[in-house]
Amino acid sequence: MLVYLNGNLVPKEDARVSVFDHGYLYGDGIYETLRAYDGMLFLADKHLLRLKSSADAISLNLPLPLEHIGKALLDTISANKLGDAYVRIQVSRGTGEIGLDPALCPAPTMVIIAKPFTAYPAGYYERGVSVAIVKTRRNHPLALNPSIKGTNFLNNILAKIESIRAGAYEAIMLNWEGYVAEGTISNIFLVKAGVLYTPHLRTGILEGVTRGLLLELAGKESIETREAPILPRDLYEADECFITNTTIEVMPVSTVDGRPVGKGTPGPVTSVLRRAYQDEVRRCLKTKSS
Repeated sequence: MLVYLNGNLVPKEDARVSVFDHGYLYGDGIYETLRAYDGMLFLADKHLLRLKSSADAISLNLPLPLEHIGKALLDTISANKLGDAYVRIQVSRGTGEIGLDPALCPAPTMVIIAKPFTAYPAGYYERGVSVAIVKTRRNHPLALNPSIKGTNFLNNILAKIESIRAGAYEAIMLNWEGYVAEGTISNIFLVKAGVLYTPHLRTGILEGVTRGLLLELAGKESIETREAPILPRDLYEADECFITNTTIEVMPVSTVDGRPVGKGTPGPVTSVLRRAYQDEVRRCLKTKSS
């Protein structure tokens, strides 16, 4: 595997970052996860715009213009001879003396990792996965802006530990008011009486790229959508539920806290939207090749 590190493609064994890098010392950095299909980066423009937005929010200067970062992503995929790939780009504050002042770091560190994409088990999509509502709350927006996709993941890790102990695939965190927010690495949707619901951004969630696309696709499929406050009982009483992110796409949820969602199997709206997502990927691939 070749890793992009500050302008160079190096063997992963040589991809080393200083222990004085503020990403390591303080979690001071940002990242994006992308999915490549047949060498095509899906929704790359939206991911790069969010990377820039996150950088601006923490006063971090990206080392390259977005178009050059996009080329670096593709170069890393190509260098590793990958078609379907998991791709992660991370930009930290960089190496500097110990201390919180960003001025201690003269230049950021940029790393791109591209590896073969490993498909999730088919059973996850055929039968659905379990989720657990955990005690760890999502950070308050006035403490940490949820629109920043940052590398400090301790809040999510604590929630993940809870879900593992509960035997669940994913943790669902509530916000400071007790409303459903999001998973550790996913956004959440539910269906009730044919209407698609998802937590509003005001709930204090990350505006997922896949979440945004699903809302667009639902409109094209004439599915009524509502961004609204959602309580835990709404998940328990839902007809359908699913989670989304870049790599899992649209993954059905069969149980919440051990309680079956609807009939306990993936529902029709979930199936329609999963198919619509895959159709959109194929459409983009066809556009790329033409």
